[in-house]
Amino acid sequence: MADKKGPAMFMVMVDVPADKEEEFNHWYNEEHLAELLAVPGVLSAARYEAIRSGPKHLAFYELENADVVRSEAFTSRPTTEWGKRIGPRVIGTNFSNNVYEMIYPEALSSDIAQSDMAPALQIGRMAIPAEHEDEWNRWYSGVYVPNYEKVPGCIRGRRWRAVRGEPKYVVVYEFDNERISDSPEWAAQRDINPDNNRMRSLMEHATSSPGIWKKTFQL
Repeated sequence: MADKKGPAMFMVMVDVPADKEEEFNHWYNEEHLAELLAVPGVLSAARYEAIRSGPKHLAFYELENADVVRSEAFTSRPTTEWGKRIGPRVIGTNFSNNVYEMIYPEALSSDIAQSDMAPALQIGRMAIPAEHEDEWNRWYSGVYVPNYEKVPGCIRGRRWRAVRGEPKYVVVYEFDNERISDSPEWAAQRDINPDNNRMRSLMEHATSSPGIWKKTFQL
């Protein structure tokens, strides 16, 4: 069975004008998502809308590897007339199309590789000064994410390092629903480790980070 998740991902975020949103959604759902899923190495894709923070529109693509976005099949895709009129680069603001490689877990288990796109995502985007990077990464992957993964309704957490775009680090928590991080069980994990406050203080979140997005469409 073909994998649904991979060790790299492509994440597109954008806000669009309200008067163009209906057509934008039709284009994305009826044409654009299928175009990208036809590219070899694009394993799965889903669209999400922000319910907390933003940008509002998120498209999340699971990749076989980060080189997929540099392949001829990806870069030589023709832009349709519809896409020329309504694509995110044309009408969007707060646009980003970053590419990441997974750093936690270190490898995909068969369970992760075969799992579907989550109903909701909580995404944190952050930078860390170089002098603290090694210690911070050990803490984040060894303590912080594993503790949150114990919370009921948190399917898993994965961490990513950018190969294109900023900030350098992203954490994506996959949720059963968009309310998981409002639970007392989630709150209890925030300061359960004595290093948490200090380590959190070292990192700088991107604007609007963290945020929560709910799945709206998947092929």
